[in-house]
Parts: sequence; structure tokens; C-alpha cells
Amino acid sequence: MTEKGTMRKSIAKNILVIAKKELLVYFTTPIAYILFSAFLLCAGFYFFILSPFFFFGQAEMREFFHSLPAIFSIAIPAVTMRLFSEEKHSGSIEILMTLPVTHYDVIIGKFIASTAFSTIMLIPTVVYVITVAMVGSLDPGPVFGGYVGAVFLAATFSAVGVFASSMTKNQIVAFIIGAAICLTLTLIDYFLFFLPVRLVNFFQYLGVSYHFRNIARGIIDSRDIIYFLSVIAIAIIGTEKITSDRSTVQ
Repeated sequence: MTEKGTMRKSIAKNILVIAKKELLVYFTTPIAYILFSAFLLCAGFYFFILSPFFFFGQAEMREFFHSLPAIFSIAIPAVTMRLFSEEKHSGSIEILMTLPVTHYDVIIGKFIASTAFSTIMLIPTVVYVITVAMVGSLDPGPVFGGYVGAVFLAATFSAVGVFASSMTKNQIVAFIIGAAICLTLTLIDYFLFFLPVRLVNFFQYLGVSYHFRNIARGIIDSRDIIYFLSVIAIAIIGTEKITSDRSTVQ
């Protein structure tokens, strides 16, 4: 194996070790189960109370997926708020950064863990799909697209949450910053009416809901994928900049 190949393997191993460690922490603390329950409660409310299937006999999950950006805007910053804040508060971040890992290893490992946990939260909602499919003719295209979009949405908000967590030692502050950014990206669509026509397309493209809805319709467009990947990249680069600057100062 070449030196470059060995280096790549080492980086991948470091990232996976950190991701596994963070993911295990989620499932060994009460907060994870509280978040799980709160998410399913909110998602269940939108599905069972607001779903058009129960009122109009429409076999679809549009209302559930329509609610996901708003729910994730609150739920995912709560998932990520401790990732850097807790380590900074306890001082363990200094020990972590002295290990033979790069800043990007740590950041991407934590990002993968939070994305994985957020994706796992979606698994019980498959019951909704089964319920609708059993009693109606469900179009699988939008459902598949909705879940693909949900994973991209979870990854995007996880990256934003990791960025917010890197900015402060206080978990509550990290949650507020992360939720504010995620809600802003989610709610941009609702303020387009007040903007001049020439600015609508620009600000619509900045909104996460617009791209999520496109994928949730079952249409996988490269422009939507590029949007999500771009936000993730910007958040991760921003996190690396913050963590490296502060470690240099220390």
C-alpha cells in the first residue's frame, strides 16, 4: 500500500472512531431518548392530526414531509449542541486536539455521528408509510424522495449545529444559535412575498425548504444536491476555522 493510501486509511479510521464514540454517547445518555420521544411526538402529531389521509382519504405523506424542516430546525440543534460545547466546558477539547487527529477528523466524525443519530430518528416513521400503504394506494416516488431529502436535510442541519456548538462553551447558547440559523434557512420561503420580484429567485434558492420540497416530490435535481452539499461544506469549513483559531490562541 502506498503512503498516500495508508494516510487515507488512517484518516478514515480516525473519523470512524470519533463518530462511533459520539454515537455511543447519544445512546448512553437520557437526552437522546428524550429527543427521540419529542421528535416522534411532533412527527406523529403532524401525521395523525394534520394528515390529509384521515380527513380526505388521500393516501400520501405530504403533510409529514412538509413539517420536517420545521421539526428538524429545533430537534437537530438539540442533538448537536453538546458536541463541542460540552468538551470546551469540561476542558477535554484540549486533550482531544493533542491526539494524532486533525481538526477535520474530529469535526467530520462528530458531524457523521449527529447525522446518523438524526437519520435513526426517522426509522420509526416508516410505520406511517406502512399504515398509509395498507389502507390506500400510496405513490412510492414521493415517499422515497421525501426520505432521501430528509437525510440531506438532517446532514445539513447537523453541519450547522456542529458549527454552532463550536462557537461557545454553553450548550444552551449553542442550541439557540443552531436553531436560529436552521429556522432562518427554513422560513425564508415564507417571507418571499414581501421581497421585490427580482430578489425572489435568489432568496428562494437560499431557503432549505425549497430544495427539500423539490426532492420530496420525487425529483432528484443536481442543483438541490449541490445546495445541500454546499451548506454542509461551508458549515464544516467554518467549524474548522473556529476550532483551529481558538486552539492556536490557547
